[in-house]
Amino acid sequence: MADERSFFSAAPLPVGARVACRIEYDGSHYHGWQSQPHLAVNTVQETLELAMAAVATAPLRVQCAGRTDTGVHGFSQIIHFDPPVPRSARAWVLGVNANLPPDVRVHWAAAVPADFHARFSAIARRYRYVIANTPVRPALLGGQVSWQRRTLDHQAMHEAAQNLLGERDFSAFRAASCQSTGPMRNVHSVDVHRQGDLVIVDIKANAFLHHMVRNIAGSLMAVGTGRQPPGWIATLLQGRDRTVAAETAPPDGLYLVEVEYPPRYQLPPTPFGPLLLRPPA
Repeated sequence: MADERSFFSAAPLPVGARVACRIEYDGSHYHGWQSQPHLAVNTVQETLELAMAAVATAPLRVQCAGRTDTGVHGFSQIIHFDPPVPRSARAWVLGVNANLPPDVRVHWAAAVPADFHARFSAIARRYRYVIANTPVRPALLGGQVSWQRRTLDHQAMHEAAQNLLGERDFSAFRAASCQSTGPMRNVHSVDVHRQGDLVIVDIKANAFLHHMVRNIAGSLMAVGTGRQPPGWIATLLQGRDRTVAAETAPPDGLYLVEVEYPPRYQLPPTPFGPLLLRPPA
């Protein structure tokens, strides 16, 4: 795979080529990703499309890998669109960024095959939930991290989280408003670890249900504070009852950090993120 810096060419992308981009955004001041024209609310999609239209001098629509909720952040949201006019990768990055507010950024743009779809071509998605585990709520990083004042046993949380692995019915962690046709999801990996005062829940799956990560994080914190034993997570899965699980964790601190695609699309690798975290040794 090529490095991100090679996706700044000033040469026009092939006429008619579909374009993919990596988008980073702070979701704190947005009513989620998805455009909602029937409501007077600010969304990431609408903000991005307006900036792209300024570069294209024509309206356009984008498709994303995952529609994040209000307050949720995107470190590596992937989009695709079919440009109405030929522009270079450089224009789609620097030109669009010049028309965006500082809390949304395009990191790269690349021509992709016509069958590429940001959502349906994805084979896995990864989220990280970042918790500040301090006696007093931090004054800095507002909206960037969640907060838990009671000491979290991250090892107990990690042990409990291993019950989530594999293809399972995640009804116990599914929001009542979820529009998915079924509750089955395949969790590929899940890890809970500590970096100083930060506890990070790192989870990768083929796809996620509405509020699934935040509901899992809330129940893992119940284990981490000693309110529940590690085996409780397995009991919740078997019971399939959302009302028995813990409360939904706040959106602060939730990041879509990676979307995985088949290698044939040759997208640049995603750096470790969000940037407030240290990469693994």
